[in-house]
Amino acid sequence: MNRGSFFSELKRRNVYKVAVAYAVVSWLLIQAASILFPTFEAPLWAMKIFVAVIALGFPVALVFSWAFEITPEGLKRESEIEAGKSITHHTGRKLVGITIFIAVIATALFVFQLLRPHLTSTGATSAPVNAVPEKSVAVLAFDNLSEDKGSEYFSDGISEELLTVLQKIPGLRVAARTSAFSFKGKNATAEEIGQKLGVANLVEGSVRKAGETVRIAARLTRTTSGDEIWSENYTRDLKDVFAVQTELATTIVGQLRGQLTGGEEPSAKAVIQDQVRAAEKGGTKNVEAHEAYLQGRFFLNRHSEKETDQARAAFERTVELDPKFALAWAGLAQTHVWDCNYATQGGQKGFNDHLTAARDAVQRALALEPDLPDALFPRAMIETNFDYNWKDAAETLRKALALAPQDPALLMEAGNLATARGETKQALDLFRRAVALDPVNAQAREFLASGFSVLGNQEEARAEYARVIELNSSAPNSQAGIGLAYLLEGKFEEAAVAAQKDAADWARLLIVSCARWDQKRVAESDAALAELIATNAETAAYQIAEVYAYRNDKDRAFEWLERARRQRDAGLPGLRADTLLPNLHDDPRWDAFLRKMDLADDQLK
Repeated sequence: MNRGSFFSELKRRNVYKVAVAYAVVSWLLIQAASILFPTFEAPLWAMKIFVAVIALGFPVALVFSWAFEITPEGLKRESEIEAGKSITHHTGRKLVGITIFIAVIATALFVFQLLRPHLTSTGATSAPVNAVPEKSVAVLAFDNLSEDKGSEYFSDGISEELLTVLQKIPGLRVAARTSAFSFKGKNATAEEIGQKLGVANLVEGSVRKAGETVRIAARLTRTTSGDEIWSENYTRDLKDVFAVQTELATTIVGQLRGQLTGGEEPSAKAVIQDQVRAAEKGGTKNVEAHEAYLQGRFFLNRHSEKETDQARAAFERTVELDPKFALAWAGLAQTHVWDCNYATQGGQKGFNDHLTAARDAVQRALALEPDLPDALFPRAMIETNFDYNWKDAAETLRKALALAPQDPALLMEAGNLATARGETKQALDLFRRAVALDPVNAQAREFLASGFSVLGNQEEARAEYARVIELNSSAPNSQAGIGLAYLLEGKFEEAAVAAQKDAADWARLLIVSCARWDQKRVAESDAALAELIATNAETAAYQIAEVYAYRNDKDRAFEWLERARRQRDAGLPGLRADTLLPNLHDDPRWDAFLRKMDLADDQLK
């Protein structure tokens, strides 16, 4: 080298200045990316790749600055430039100026990043990211002012029927029942409820029932201000309660539409009335049958085995009083499907009896009202969970969601079907939508947690399962869900400890057996598996297959999968996405079993 020492040459060729400039520009780019990537919902790995590319570019820039020089004639190799004609000194001064300018911009972005959380929290941002839609409403549980406190089912039922009708009105966003009713008995303000449910309006009221007379008071308020938009009192004979419900729904829809148009348009009134009448299909005019139906809905919403039995008895009485009450037949079908999914009493015979009764009730409901979403829902569950009829299930859900797009139960079942078909990202989106509509629905959040776990987001899955437990501490497979997330991360002791708290024996024993197996505590693993087989062979054959698959005991795993298929086990729709079954995937019997389940790729096209 003929121009002094190596380090002097580095300085002359601006290598040091290029290094500093590259670092400053990189800092600016990373600051900008940290703002823009979340804005466009880029995945976490995108930022990691971005930083890695920048880091890899650093040595390339240094080599480039050593080997080349920018001249008035363009870019030339350093070796091609005569010593007296080099302008690196002039280029270096420009580089310093540009570097200082970029550093100022990068510093400003850095300060903005530091202050952004504070600005957001103090309301200094100009507008909320997710504005609450004006045509959105929550129907809270009406207060029961009757002397008979046992008639709470009636006030709850009036509220729920109004909510169900409003859910079916096009263009109106309605908070789901579970979330809206979660404020029952609490002194939350309209603003608090609006923020938690994401609605701009509230319907509140009370019901006083005395003999053959019923008095219903209702009001519509704005959540942002608490201002009353509309209120009305109705005192009618009990037999006229149906007309009151229709009038309530029609008035509320008209009021909400009027908020946006500056007053209800006369031409729109007939359209609203038609929409409400269409949403009320499947009902009854029999007062006694209506009361029994409200009792059935009251108990069915409790989601427990004992109260599902009470709901079934109420629905059976309802259809005896009015055999043409389609909604009651749909409710009866849902009680039988619930037992097929969750109950363990009665073994295989009990399961078969419930499934037969569910099919019959669905058929009766749809014969009366072919387009009844409440009946299409249990039919879709039967087709997905027990018949493994994926194509018919997809058509049933398509039809049901077209009629009731805001029903969280339908969205959850659509997600369940998507999971069965291996469409895991689509399933997660459906579960997110269900949770958005019904944020305090433990079952919806459990589906969402499972979706996170399937896609490998175990930390998010655990957080979501924790929310499930907050909402319903006895929810089956919630503590075990946390255990599964730990298991998939190789944290076996944490998995076993978490699963031990689960309310469902089949879920607890599944995770404990797998975790202890990984810890080489074979005796404990065998004991948990033996208990699972002894107590749940007729209702949890799928979970037994999962344990054997996790142990890599393929022969027994396929034996129990086949038994699960014969027993119509509701776990099988999760087959393709199951994180405990990968050991089976390279066995020829896996593809054969998928084909038997109509779940092979070519069968799902």
